[in-house]
Amino acid sequence: MAVDLSFREPQLGTDYWVEDNVLPNALEIAQRCIANSTWTLGSPWRPEPWPGMRAPHALTDDELSQIEHCVKKGLGVSSLKPQSPADMGISGHNHIQICGGSEGVARPHVDSASMCDYAAVLYLHPSPPTTHCGTSFYRLHLPGEEPGGNACPRTYESLSQVPGLPAQMDPTMFEEILEVPYVFNRLLAYKSDLIHSASSYFGWEHELASKRMAVVFFWKV
Repeated sequence: MAVDLSFREPQLGTDYWVEDNVLPNALEIAQRCIANSTWTLGSPWRPEPWPGMRAPHALTDDELSQIEHCVKKGLGVSSLKPQSPADMGISGHNHIQICGGSEGVARPHVDSASMCDYAAVLYLHPSPPTTHCGTSFYRLHLPGEEPGGNACPRTYESLSQVPGLPAQMDPTMFEEILEVPYVFNRLLAYKSDLIHSASSYFGWEHELASKRMAVVFFWKV
């Protein structure tokens, strides 16, 4: 069965946007997030589609306003509608997410079309051990077949709904076509219908501050 995924080469300024040194107090934000005392656990501790642990309200209203100003300027739009509180249990707009090297792997996916048109991540670890732990974009590449598409039609909420794809995605079904490296205080925004994932994770279980740290955002336009 043919898989209904089109392919478009991700283009900087069209499909994804990068802004470095986006917040003047990024280190303060990172320290504030690490000091959080209440976390929600994802996989591998609970059967969640996201790995590691997370907490809401990562940025203050003023900090969030600076992020949204930057994204609106990059997208060329006048307004952004953040993910609704009812949906935040699924993805978590303005949540800090922390994940260690043994707690998660790359999991190519798309974000729900009903919840967002664009997503973004703000990298907050001040000294990552490698830059190869940012965000990667992928295309489908099934064994024995030619490389396939990378954009999910908005009639589907997830890749598992696309005819011809299994309910459980195997990461080996995809090949990486682009990686945006992890750089402290870098904001990456992208169209949420593109297949993407955190490239990899890092850090040790016993030391929270050693782990990959990012704030995630989801908007409709």
